[in-house]
Amino acid sequence: MAKIGIQFTLFSAFYAPLIVTFAKGFLAEEGLETDWSVAPPGKSALDALMSGEAEVVQSALSNGFTTLEKGETPQIVHFAQINEMDGFFLTSRDDRPGFTWADLEGADLVCFGGGQPLAMFKYACHRAGIDFEKINAVHPGSAKDMDEAFRNGQGDFIQQQGPFPQQLVADGIGHIVAQVGKQIGPCGFSSLAAKPEWLSTDKARAFVRAYTKARQYMNSATAADIATAIKQHFPEIHPDVLEDCISTYQSLGCWTPHIEITEDAYGRTLDIYEYNGLITNRHDYDKVCAEPPA
Repeated sequence: MAKIGIQFTLFSAFYAPLIVTFAKGFLAEEGLETDWSVAPPGKSALDALMSGEAEVVQSALSNGFTTLEKGETPQIVHFAQINEMDGFFLTSRDDRPGFTWADLEGADLVCFGGGQPLAMFKYACHRAGIDFEKINAVHPGSAKDMDEAFRNGQGDFIQQQGPFPQQLVADGIGHIVAQVGKQIGPCGFSSLAAKPEWLSTDKARAFVRAYTKARQYMNSATAADIATAIKQHFPEIHPDVLEDCISTYQSLGCWTPHIEITEDAYGRTLDIYEYNGLITNRHDYDKVCAEPPA
């Protein structure tokens, strides 16, 4: 079998459509053996793409914005979506059946210190009618550092992707009170990126066939079946917790059947970055995105 290198920027159940391509055997059906990895701390998955260590990476449209804002031409293109919604949850240390986003003002929130997670969260606060600057933001470091900090008593709330919030609930440590994606709505949250020249190869076309099957599977299989397919990659997460997480993401609608990045989703992401003052121009779609190979 030919090998295909895949690298994740973050590894969570939120990226299950990509995990399923190899965990369920769709890539093997196309004659591809998967060599997958997670970007080490402080490194971008795009580095692996440029060095040739990976051929497909889990990324975000904002990487294209960053390059264009420097006046440079992106050397990679985003050719398929993974999630069309923000997949972060808000978990409270205390049970708050009457939670509103205004509860965050004056509270300690363990959250990401930058990048897309923070930009999206600030936009969600804007949409909820609250002032992010009135939140006591705590930035312990990586996703793992954040989880450990909250488990050790730091923070009133925490921002996390599934299945880690669901595991906090199962462990009696927290209570999920909100989904950030519901405040923002559909957008180009996370995507698959590759070098433009790679997209013209037979391997790219084989990958897209496998990924298309994975997307169809995500919309037809039960949460229990999907959890079973990927549970080996989440050994520290209880199977019931993983199933609950998958079910929630299915209900959220972040794993739509189509794989292309729509211009509407792209435009909403521009709105979010424009609000945060992170772009000076509304960059053209075709400077960042490409159609998936047929």
